[in-house]
Amino acid sequence: MGGVEDDEPPSKRVKVSSGESAGLANGTSVREQGSCSLSDSMARLLASQEDDEVVGSKGVIKKVELVRIITEALYSLGYSKTGAHLEEESGIPLHSTRVDLFMQQILDGHWDESVATLHEIDLMDETIVKLASFVIMEQKFFELLYVDKVMAALKTLRTEIAPLNINGDRVRELSYFIVSPSQNLLHQTSGQESKLKSRKKLLEELQKLLPPTVIIPENRLVHLVEQALDLQKDACRFHNSSVGEMSLLTDHRCGRDQIPCHTLQILQEHSDEVWFLQFSHNGKFLASSSGDCLVIIWEVKADGQVSVKHRLSGHQKPVSYVAWSPDDQQLLTCGVEETVRRWDIASGECLHVYEKGGLGLVSCGWAVDGKSIFSGVTDKSIIMWDLEGKEVECWKGQRTIRIGDLGITTDGKELITVSKDKTILLFGWETMSEKFIEEDQTITSFALSEDRKFLLLSLLNQELHLWNIDGCAKLVAKYKGHKRERFVVRSCFGGLEQAFIASGSEDSQVYIWHRLSGELILTLAGHSGAVNCVSWNPANPHMLASASDDRTIRIWGLNRVNMNYNWRHSNGVHCCNGKS
Repeated sequence: MGGVEDDEPPSKRVKVSSGESAGLANGTSVREQGSCSLSDSMARLLASQEDDEVVGSKGVIKKVELVRIITEALYSLGYSKTGAHLEEESGIPLHSTRVDLFMQQILDGHWDESVATLHEIDLMDETIVKLASFVIMEQKFFELLYVDKVMAALKTLRTEIAPLNINGDRVRELSYFIVSPSQNLLHQTSGQESKLKSRKKLLEELQKLLPPTVIIPENRLVHLVEQALDLQKDACRFHNSSVGEMSLLTDHRCGRDQIPCHTLQILQEHSDEVWFLQFSHNGKFLASSSGDCLVIIWEVKADGQVSVKHRLSGHQKPVSYVAWSPDDQQLLTCGVEETVRRWDIASGECLHVYEKGGLGLVSCGWAVDGKSIFSGVTDKSIIMWDLEGKEVECWKGQRTIRIGDLGITTDGKELITVSKDKTILLFGWETMSEKFIEEDQTITSFALSEDRKFLLLSLLNQELHLWNIDGCAKLVAKYKGHKRERFVVRSCFGGLEQAFIASGSEDSQVYIWHRLSGELILTLAGHSGAVNCVSWNPANPHMLASASDDRTIRIWGLNRVNMNYNWRHSNGVHCCNGKS
């Protein structure tokens, strides 16, 4: 009555020897194992019984491995007693007794004994043993120098380190410490504490060298959970909120309400087709240009309202392109085959007009340091100017065509232009190097990602092609669905971590794709004319702007139907759900 039946699994009934043993905490210091520890023979017996046992519906998770990484997580979180209890109850040790001994010998500075123990650990090939022995003996070498035992250190170098025939360059470096022992890193700190810290770092280094079957990698469970969250986030077609909002308690899935798909404002200040628009890098301003030869600087208020800051006049032809300076304090504007103008954002003043006698300028862009600018010319050359308008360089030849797009790579050393109808040129303007990206269709425009490692090409056949240009250029994705037959229609990257691709379209809609999967997830209706350009606010993943032939700019955001707000501006009509 109340007794324990004798059908309990053997692994739960085996008597475990008691005694205290030091071990590793946080995966790098010896853990406390309470009053019980498992012998190697016990561990081998239990491992042989449970090695093949799996858990979970997929049948791919080995029970032994799962228990071990849970145990490591408990120790890492500081729950030493709970970790020791799990080892005892499960009969599955985090590490074998021999591995525990090895780690304790490292912390105690018993170098020769630790190397001997290392050779006794199973599943170790000779290369790993040599590499581990090298770093152990290196630590021994430095600690001998630390206590001024130079001859003993020299002996260690000659008889224990050099014969391993590992990393000859490092052996020569170590010999320099014999001549100048003051360079020993241990001399930069003092006392027993510095030794202990350096030994813990050594243990971390050894942990990376030894197979995970021998020593569980530190924070392995946390790493696996982070991987799972990343996979869920990548698989979520609408993920556009902070990763901090993800929970371990439920599978992650965002709704469409995370995508800016509701018209919050209609900006009606332009008197002709709006051709181009772009948010500043800090997201506080929006610049738009139009067939009315006007550029408007819009200010994005803290509450999301967008209002006119400056109207920039001076161009004699429609303005086809704008480019923000790296610090967002200035703006370049380019008229159609006309001039490039540089403006001060604070005052709205035109600071300089760049022009080339008898020729027109077709594109503009900033050097990464903001101290010079580049422009494409109608004779297909590219000019580099200083800010005051002095022509610094002019590269002639087939460098660009009459497409108003110009980009600069992350290091600032390559210009990106459309050099021929179907060809992108990455031009190393310092070295005169040239790299090309060839397409089968005519390129109508391109956009550069925020990190400048990806290039998004709009093609004549109504496709968008995403190229990775970090190193050897590689086509990584294609996006289809939008309409483009007669006009230049521009696209952009956007959303949280630029996880989305957006594009204008001649059918008066905005198209949005999930960048990683290539899936078309939303089309936004509201404009009454072709949508020429889109721009996603880089500082606010929930704000998108679109420019149209209907002479308006739409600001798209999250649904605010049920929110109380009183937005009223003379320049904007405020809407929800795409309706006035």
